[in-house]
Amino acid sequence: IGASGDTLQAGSGATNNLGISEADQFRLTTDFGSNGDITANLERTDDASFAKIGTGMSLSSGIYTFPSTGLYQIINQSTFLITGDDNVRVDTKVTTNNSSYVTVAYAIGGGDSSGNMNNNAFSTSFVNVTNTSNVKVKFTSASVGTNSAVVGATDISLTSFTFIRLGDSQ
Repeated sequence: IGASGDTLQAGSGATNNLGISEADQFRLTTDFGSNGDITANLERTDDASFAKIGTGMSLSSGIYTFPSTGLYQIINQSTFLITGDDNVRVDTKVTTNNSSYVTVAYAIGGGDSSGNMNNNAFSTSFVNVTNTSNVKVKFTSASVGTNSAVVGATDISLTSFTFIRLGDSQ
């Protein structure tokens, strides 16, 4: 509804971007205590109140494939167990050629030598998906020290990855 109360309508041939056509979320189900791609122990969020919008993301060996082209917001919410003087991060990595990945954002948590700490951090990024065969996303942990971890659970989203299609690709 517009400012004057009129209903907004897409013109002939125009795309209606007034609603979200894709929204999905995955979570880490167990702690991940090493550096590298997060490829296992991932599930689509399955709480009683959860529902995805649209087709949803496809997941294979830690690689997320988009269901349609568009401009997507990706939210990386990560929880960390930090042991001692350490920091841990989870990188959001994107490829536009289905081969070479670059880090576009990361969530980072840190501690000091006083003992164990739990941190929660997030990052957000926009990904312009112009081709669903070439543009993909993965998440990688880095700087994980001894006894530190990215924290996961099967019954609550402690570390989760959210994908929301905001509109058409640009």
